[in-house]
Amino acid sequence: MARFSMLDIAVVRRDPDRVRRSARRRGLDPSFVDDVLRYDAEYRSALSAAETSKAEKNRISAEIGRASDKAAAARELRPKIETLTAAIAREEERARALSPEHDDSPLRALLEQSPNLLDDTVPDGADENANVTMRVWGEPPTFDFAAKPHWEIGEALGAIDFERAAKLSGSRFAALRGAGARLSRALAQFFLDRAGDAGYEEVAPPLLVSRATMWSTGQLSKFADAMFSDADAGLYMIPTAEVPLTALHGNEILAIDDLPKRYAAFTPCFRKEAGAAGKDTRGLIRLHQFEKVELVWLTTPEGSPDALERLTGDAEALLRALELPYRVVALCAGDVGFNAAKTYDIEVWLPSANAYREVSSCSDCTDFQARRANIRFRRAPSAKPELVHTLNGSGLPLGRTMAALLENHQRADGSVAIPPALRPYTRFDVLSK
Repeated sequence: MARFSMLDIAVVRRDPDRVRRSARRRGLDPSFVDDVLRYDAEYRSALSAAETSKAEKNRISAEIGRASDKAAAARELRPKIETLTAAIAREEERARALSPEHDDSPLRALLEQSPNLLDDTVPDGADENANVTMRVWGEPPTFDFAAKPHWEIGEALGAIDFERAAKLSGSRFAALRGAGARLSRALAQFFLDRAGDAGYEEVAPPLLVSRATMWSTGQLSKFADAMFSDADAGLYMIPTAEVPLTALHGNEILAIDDLPKRYAAFTPCFRKEAGAAGKDTRGLIRLHQFEKVELVWLTTPEGSPDALERLTGDAEALLRALELPYRVVALCAGDVGFNAAKTYDIEVWLPSANAYREVSSCSDCTDFQARRANIRFRRAPSAKPELVHTLNGSGLPLGRTMAALLENHQRADGSVAIPPALRPYTRFDVLSK
């Protein structure tokens, strides 16, 4: 794949204050902008010096060509040409070493380590406490019995087996059995069918991808510690289908009539989930291996704001169909992820936590990933190629959705009611012993 920096050097040159402001809003030190500008000035100075020397060399060569005694002129001017040739080589090497496309360039390193520019509509704030609730759907259930957490419900029904999963693989794994496995399969089919109805093309991508593919979607090197990989093979297990779906058109130029492209994929996902201070050590919320349906958009720059709303709405519709209470929150500046310019989290109600918990994160990554993956489009056959905008969101994860379903729809006798929309897929109305 072509190698490009993530943060647009042209934006840093044109509007460095915007880049500094975005960094401050994320809680980052903006001094890297000054370093970028300094290295960029050195890079362009080297290019300019090389071009100046080339022009002078060409002028002298032309002077020799016009001389009446070309041999004498060549002997006289050859030392100048040799000096200019050495200067050109020296400045071109300096420019190459500073180029944002050179692997070891300090300018490239700074641009790779810089997060996406925040959208102006992202609310200010340092952490999740400053996130803004946009809308709420449904009412959290009330129970006239002692409600149980999903891991107790699932184990009691023989639907989830944590003990034997740990025997096989260690902690943070789950084995679904019987009706539990069928419920999980039903959720996957339900999500995929709904995605198809909403206009997404289903893709079954590879689960192992190259380092270049990981890099092109912004997973490396920022999230390298959270990934499972085979160093000898040079392959990584995908942490989300966002990676292969976004990179599917890497190094391609699409026609504007091909946009937007909307993809859906159901895959296992693999992450080294460390948790947060022992949080979510039980149950299906934070596992090393989990499954989900991922939704990805490729669209035009002017189309991405509306695409984010539609993508989020597609994920919300699944929770409404499953009759699960949820809310949508706009992440504040300090909580927006590295690749994203703007993010909405969809949080489902989880009775065991007595709180809303994230079930889908829908992000507009603007041209940030597309610059790395080199995904472009033309507005007309002769038009200059432009970068697409990429968006992604879960639609939805099976484990977290199943956890919410078990807890919100549990009954006093320990059984769980299946929402009507899901029953054609489960072929049972109640999950029971």
